[in-house]
Amino acid sequence: MRKYILKRVIAAVLTMWVLITAVFFLIRLMPGDPFQNPKMTAEVRANLESYYGFDKPLIVQYGTYMKNLFQGDLGYSMKFTNKTVNTIIGETFPFSADLGIRALVLALSMGLVLGIISARNRGNKLDFVCVIIAVLGTSIPDFIMGAILQYGFGIKWGLLPVAQYNGIKYTILPACALAFYTLASVSRIMRASMLEVSQQDYIKTARSKGVSELRITCKHQIRNAIMPVMTVMGPTVASVLTGTFVIEAIFAIPGMGKYYVESVSNNDYSMVLGMTIFYGVFLILCNLVVDILYGVADPRVRIGER
Repeated sequence: MRKYILKRVIAAVLTMWVLITAVFFLIRLMPGDPFQNPKMTAEVRANLESYYGFDKPLIVQYGTYMKNLFQGDLGYSMKFTNKTVNTIIGETFPFSADLGIRALVLALSMGLVLGIISARNRGNKLDFVCVIIAVLGTSIPDFIMGAILQYGFGIKWGLLPVAQYNGIKYTILPACALAFYTLASVSRIMRASMLEVSQQDYIKTARSKGVSELRITCKHQIRNAIMPVMTVMGPTVASVLTGTFVIEAIFAIPGMGKYYVESVSNNDYSMVLGMTIFYGVFLILCNLVVDILYGVADPRVRIGER
């Protein structure tokens, strides 16, 4: 088990380094100029380039950035005055994470339940309804679902607020809109996995011994069928917890999405680089945790690594 975890940690660290390096150099290929301003004098521009280290060779800039990054410093924003990238992420990530946690809990609980119900009632009307929900969830984009929920529950029926983030009731619609795609994906994966597991020999043996269907489902089928769901949870958790830019814009949520989009359009290299690295490292760590949990849950994975 130690060898398995060590290999996963080393792979994660190398992936982080490759990600940070690639993003740092690719960001310099972005069209435009972060200091582009017709009113800016040559002296002011030179001072800004010196302040941000743009007057030094690119490899020196990379070394300085990596040194600061190891100290947890993502630098200062080039557009938001006197604000560090760390400060902006610290102020906005809690909103994105709060929304993401609510959406994730809803998506996982409902997705697993729908997948199990669909598999247990294969071919009948209940299965048809669950499949339709899954197809709609994977077909309708988040922003369309968000607009539908806003119109139906907010404008037409007036049951819930359509924007802002000032209380629990403000989180219901954006959480549902964000969760719908993940819910549908989990439902489809769980249904397919449950049907596959139901054909295994140990399930047939359990039935031949007279074990009840409820016990077979809870003790054998769900435990084994949930493994494929675990494999996709790494990127799913990362993407949901860091927030969806479009959903945050539609529901006026002060999350990371607003700053990320604005930083791209404003050529704010520090902000784009910092937020991209934050998201990428978060995704890698989520995948690492899922890999370790996967190895703990299924010993065959550890054995295959030897």
